[in-house]
Amino acid sequence: MEGKLLELKKVSKIFYKSGILNRRIVKAVDEVSFDIGSEPEVVALVGESGCGKTTICRLILGLETLTSGDIIYKGKSISKWLRENPKDYRKEVQIIFQDPYETFNPFYRVDRLLSVAVKKFGLAQDQSTTKKLIFESLEAVGLRPKELLGRYPHQLSGGERQRFMLARIYLIEPKLLVADEPVSMLDASLRAMFLDHLKEFKRIGISSLYITHDLNTANYIADRIIIIYAGKVVEKGPTEAVINDPLHPYTKDLITAIPIPDPKKRWKEKIEISKIKLSERINQKGCYYYNRCKYRMPKCETSFPPEFEVDGRKVSCFQYE
Repeated sequence: MEGKLLELKKVSKIFYKSGILNRRIVKAVDEVSFDIGSEPEVVALVGESGCGKTTICRLILGLETLTSGDIIYKGKSISKWLRENPKDYRKEVQIIFQDPYETFNPFYRVDRLLSVAVKKFGLAQDQSTTKKLIFESLEAVGLRPKELLGRYPHQLSGGERQRFMLARIYLIEPKLLVADEPVSMLDASLRAMFLDHLKEFKRIGISSLYITHDLNTANYIADRIIIIYAGKVVEKGPTEAVINDPLHPYTKDLITAIPIPDPKKRWKEKIEISKIKLSERINQKGCYYYNRCKYRMPKCETSFPPEFEVDGRKVSCFQYE
């Protein structure tokens, strides 16, 4: 595991849903493998709603149990981390959700939410140092401590809550931030602000797994992109290469379908991936994209392609055998 901060190794998650007549199996994540390097970087996990992105996020955080595979953090399985050193893991791997309000205790004022983190992770030894750290973290994201402290989460706007979560990252200084659709509820100016803080996190030594359905923000912020479709990783590589010269038919369709006449303006607008019904997205035996792919071959219907390496990238498509 040398040289890797985080590694997912053939990670799968199956959910069982009970129906009136039978029990239905939903394979939310299917043998997903990728890594985040030891040097700070931003990796974007890009896919449509329902493709398994949030499940991957929850698996990394230990909020869901693996069906198969393993997740390795700093050379050790996270199951071992959570069993032997849970507090250390929780400090080093932090999360920002799409709506941070869901993570707040509504009965705690926001200053207590920060002071609890200081105490839990041993960030300060006395009250004056605690106050200093809290003030500095809030000011780093453009919040005014004297106006914010003493308020309850419901008294903050959506933008203030998201900036508050950024302040918490500055305060705790984890090694890895998992950001699950963090800007989808923000307006353009706040979206840019949030992404710029991810760049600053990278500068100070914090890596980010940026989970999104928006190719534009992924293109802006990420060093590498992972494209996921129906729970399967179909392409991954350096952002510029994936965006400018996509290999997988799904990635190509995402980019070429953007209705912008001038290609130079392609990345100036928000780009979203359309939803696909569960009933039409899964072909259990073959490639999950078979029914939509214009490059499909007979064997694509019966066999899912392995990963092939092409010019430093990896793509799951039989065109590159």
